[in-house]
Amino acid sequence: MATRPAAEIRTAVPPLSAERQVTWPRRTRARLANGLEVVLAESHTIPKFHGELFLRSGNAAAIHRGTGLAEMTATVVRTGTVKRPSRQIEEDLRRLGADLSSHAGADNSAIGFAGLSELAEPLLQLVNELACEAAFPEPEFERECRQKLEEVKLDRTQPGFLAGERLRKVLFGAHPYAQVAPTEEQVAAYKRDDLFSVYHDFYTPENALLLMVGDFDSAAMLKTIEKVFSAWSGKKPTVQPSPEPVKPRGRRVHLVHVPGAVQAQILAGCHAITRQHPDWIKLGVTNSLYGGAFNSRLVMNIREDKGYTYSPRSSVNPLRQYGYFSISAAVRNDVVAASLTEMFYELDKLRALPVPEPELGDARNYVSGVFSLGLATQDGLLSQLATVALNELPDDYLETYREKVRALTPDDLLATARKYFDSANMQIVVVGDRTQIEPQTALFGDLDVYDAHGKHIR
Repeated sequence: MATRPAAEIRTAVPPLSAERQVTWPRRTRARLANGLEVVLAESHTIPKFHGELFLRSGNAAAIHRGTGLAEMTATVVRTGTVKRPSRQIEEDLRRLGADLSSHAGADNSAIGFAGLSELAEPLLQLVNELACEAAFPEPEFERECRQKLEEVKLDRTQPGFLAGERLRKVLFGAHPYAQVAPTEEQVAAYKRDDLFSVYHDFYTPENALLLMVGDFDSAAMLKTIEKVFSAWSGKKPTVQPSPEPVKPRGRRVHLVHVPGAVQAQILAGCHAITRQHPDWIKLGVTNSLYGGAFNSRLVMNIREDKGYTYSPRSSVNPLRQYGYFSISAAVRNDVVAASLTEMFYELDKLRALPVPEPELGDARNYVSGVFSLGLATQDGLLSQLATVALNELPDDYLETYREKVRALTPDDLLATARKYFDSANMQIVVVGDRTQIEPQTALFGDLDVYDAHGKHIR
């Protein structure tokens, strides 16, 4: 029998198999008498469940009380209730074989948890205690404030943090989204009563969403949830009006001076859209072509071809009220101008020429594949369902997502790039040693210079 040459065997690439169908879990939606919204999805792959209790208020809603207060509140919430001190909480979690965490971002606060399905009720009882009977012990509050102070000091030494902070300030101005993190002085001024105030207003059932995915019967789990959470009370918080974000016109460079830095952090950005916008999926695929995937044009250009940087990327960053597009790369001081030139070259190329169909096909496969991988675990499915619920997306958003990705054409992406990759008004942040990079950055627009604490130098 004739055999194929070894070289042919090594180089032959098998065709892609047909995309697998996704079997969507049955979802149960309910609202308790106290206003708590509940979404349950059964997933019987392992005898566990994952859950998250979301509060639809975060740092932006607390900004008039203090920068970062919702985040600090979420941190200290976990440290004790009126019934259980911190040590008992940790012992109970070990006994249940469970995990529990709490956090807050710009728009939401959350208590996340996971455990064995047969021990769901006692874990939910602990979550309920944290949501309505947190004690904010004074020693724990003081310890977390000390730790936050050290974190804030460390942030001021991180180029990525400094770049992100400056870009948010440039794009959002007086809007709460401009505030990324508190200063040392703001943390030092935190009071325990401030956290109680945020907790009292934000941690209410009318402001909450309980989402669970796991190995359970939804009808039985809903009865357990009603039993555990029915006594929780509280109204939806009043929403404070916020100023409109600024709308920068023309390219401008914002240089953050870090003396002695041996490389520069570049972060460029412009306003974009939220997940609720009809163009969201189009923009996501267009971004994956530009710099959102490892084989994207930006990566192939300034990483693979020119070797300017190890990890360039672009992102679409959706917040609840607004969104923004960003491009980032850490580069050597001597190639700042060259890197920015290539970033804008690839950006403008996508705005000028239709994407070849084979390249678009690869992008469709990538975006669809990443989406499918995100559904493979209980935790991943929880994240996807949370995105739909928190952003009030259509009920069939997940089921139709891949179909909408597959339907995109080169003309769709060309129109999307022209609409949202706002090259002419892109704001450019560069963090590095001013003496090494200022002449290069000045080539790309009018220049403002800041120190690492945000003080305007010139």
